[in-house]
Amino acid sequence: MKKFIDCAFKIIFSRTLIIIVMILLQIMVLLAGFTWLGRSMSFIWEIMNVLGALLVIHIINKDEPTEFKMSWIIIICLLPVLGALIYLLVVGNFGGLGLKKRLQECARETEGLVETSKETGLAITQSSKQFQGFAHYMEQTAGFPVYHNSKAVYFPSGEEKFRDLLEELKKAEKFIFLEYFIVEPGIMWNAILDILKEKVKEGVEVRVMYDGMCSILLLPYGYPEELKGYGIKAKMFSPIRPFLSTSQNNRDHRKILVIDGKVAYTGGVNFADEYINEKERFGHWKDVAVRVNGRAVKSFTVMFLQMWNVYEKEQEDYSRYLDGIDYSQVPRGDGFMIPYGDTPTRHAEVAKTVYASIISSATSYVHIMTPYFIVDREFFDNMRYAAQKGVEVSMILPHIPDKKAVYYIARTFYPQLLEAGIKVYEYTPGFVHAKIFTADDTTAVVGTVNLDYRSFYHHFECGVYFYENSVVEKVEEDFQKTLEDCQEVTMEYYKKIPIYQKMIGKIFKFFAPLM
Repeated sequence: MKKFIDCAFKIIFSRTLIIIVMILLQIMVLLAGFTWLGRSMSFIWEIMNVLGALLVIHIINKDEPTEFKMSWIIIICLLPVLGALIYLLVVGNFGGLGLKKRLQECARETEGLVETSKETGLAITQSSKQFQGFAHYMEQTAGFPVYHNSKAVYFPSGEEKFRDLLEELKKAEKFIFLEYFIVEPGIMWNAILDILKEKVKEGVEVRVMYDGMCSILLLPYGYPEELKGYGIKAKMFSPIRPFLSTSQNNRDHRKILVIDGKVAYTGGVNFADEYINEKERFGHWKDVAVRVNGRAVKSFTVMFLQMWNVYEKEQEDYSRYLDGIDYSQVPRGDGFMIPYGDTPTRHAEVAKTVYASIISSATSYVHIMTPYFIVDREFFDNMRYAAQKGVEVSMILPHIPDKKAVYYIARTFYPQLLEAGIKVYEYTPGFVHAKIFTADDTTAVVGTVNLDYRSFYHHFECGVYFYENSVVEKVEEDFQKTLEDCQEVTMEYYKKIPIYQKMIGKIFKFFAPLM
């Protein structure tokens, strides 16, 4: 109750309430306006009905998941006029056209700055046919090169990443780039900020970018100005504004930290105290991260600079952060890795394709850890087929949720998963926020991508794909160790879930593709 009261107090006495009220007022004005038009001029109503029918035909012929199509068709059929207008507003995403255009420009500016080396290309030709095909897709279609013998270190907890990160930040000599979904003052962020302040005094360039959602409850709206006062270049990505725009649905969910172009971090860990279990919110917080050393860091540098320059008018000197880096003292690793990103503004569904590729090519096992499970029929069928052809498919989900409605939706999949032979476990000590895949002792992914519609279609995401790399063994060891603290889900377990939770899950499941 105290947490609810504190949250309500923050909302009522903050800029957030103004934003919510103004958006609601805009929705009410739009609804009232179109209702009045419909009653006053019946021909407009008829035109909108015809438009609704045409939109249904258009939706049926679109190249997108069936779940998206069905949700929109039902809404338009139930609310012919209003449903058509909502569809045009959301799918048209007119507020995001400028963002899409600017991201395309940044992509063109960085084209050719990172590419697979000849040495790596030769090593790829000596690998499996499956990996050769995947590497070709990642570079030629997705635009992310392959790196060979770059080193990586896996962290099975936020606490371990935090300790390592503090030491690496202290070594920075030229620049530090941070791009995070969540930044919240506390033990973790305060310790990092203290180092950043010192580094600025030493002449190190520091840039900090966080998602605009932080301004709702976690940070003051003017926090970038406070950071600038310390000499840190700072900005919010897509600040929340009091205007009705679907572009505000596209959040920067990435976690990227780059140091001197030699070290990079990613994974599920944000900069808030629950991620290192200094603050308990949903039991024990299970998370993971990975540190990359060497040339593979270039891809993270480019991803960060592309996002940073979306709202910049001056041309960025990318070569300043990519060229002339001495890797001779950087420890070498083994195997291959592909740092990659995904954006809602591009047609290629990179994040989803990476996961689907691992599942479809697995021959022995696929192990998954994810906080959310809300997938389309195509992805689910991919998992089911893998299990039915004899691949062991196992997945760890939270036992204590951070978002109850989303948790209830995930549980509606349990009967289908179990029937397909997919093993499902819940992490009983608390909440799993890790996003990892491992397969066949050869392949692993660590990143920010959840198994849900938001990560696959709406968010900006990133991750690292590993193949025949020693990190794969570490990720799989962590999965097996985490499994020891899990409860296996059975049909008997599912039947004991309260009926109201199942009903809520099924109702929200209908809206899930649009959320």
